[in-house]
Amino acid sequence: MTIYKAIILGIIQGLTEFLPVSSSGHLAFTQALLGVPEDKVFFLIVMLHIGTLFSVFFVYYKDICLIIKEFIIMTYEFALGKGFNLNNEHRKLGVMIIVATIPTGLMGIFLGDIFESFYTSQLIIGISLLITGCLLWVAEKTHKGTRTAKDMRWFDAVLVGIFQGFAITPGISRSGATIVGSLLRGFNKELATKFSFLISIPAILGATALEAKSIFTSGIGDLTYGILIAGILSSFLAGIFAIRALINFIKKEKLYYFSYYTWTIGFIIIVYSILF
Repeated sequence: MTIYKAIILGIIQGLTEFLPVSSSGHLAFTQALLGVPEDKVFFLIVMLHIGTLFSVFFVYYKDICLIIKEFIIMTYEFALGKGFNLNNEHRKLGVMIIVATIPTGLMGIFLGDIFESFYTSQLIIGISLLITGCLLWVAEKTHKGTRTAKDMRWFDAVLVGIFQGFAITPGISRSGATIVGSLLRGFNKELATKFSFLISIPAILGATALEAKSIFTSGIGDLTYGILIAGILSSFLAGIFAIRALINFIKKEKLYYFSYYTWTIGFIIIVYSILF
């Protein structure tokens, strides 16, 4: 492993974690292209996920601070017997993030092995990319939602969380799935985008925690502090770029552009899996 390879992997992770094109497939392909065995880079991949997590904090730090503040105040009021009041946007967002994380976590725990088995099937990955493209197209072309955070209900968060759970499947984009789920529930585009990125925080933290146990068996390989810093920094910067780029695409109603990309890549993978 070299700093050069770590930077490339960091950029790929940062871009594809938030652009709706499926990060798992792209990262696996890049590792193979660079000739980096998975057991030699596992710890770095975990750190790259941390880098993308920092990206979300950087872009949405104001919202995150307000969510934490309001959640603490709400908990304190509840302890004083004043009830459970979701009387502002950030209180409701905080609770809905927790609600959305529950089905995602349950799906990861009970269905994770099934989803992970799909990584060995190029055909499934290709089909999943086609599905991602179709979902993006339908959501963009049919969306007329105007619902804001104050209009969110428990069922909305649960459904988006289920969409996020299915994104464990290689080829299904996490950001794409959650944005599609939000748009189908009638959220306005600003809320759909923000909610997608905010619920990625516990999802990435949870996935990282589950993967961390494997570090003890695989070790850190030949990684140095320089390699780790280069990888984390590149994934962080690429993540910021990807988040802002996706926000811009959604505002301009061009989310479906990513459909062409996922359809093309999916079709190529399917043909390759059949012929070879």
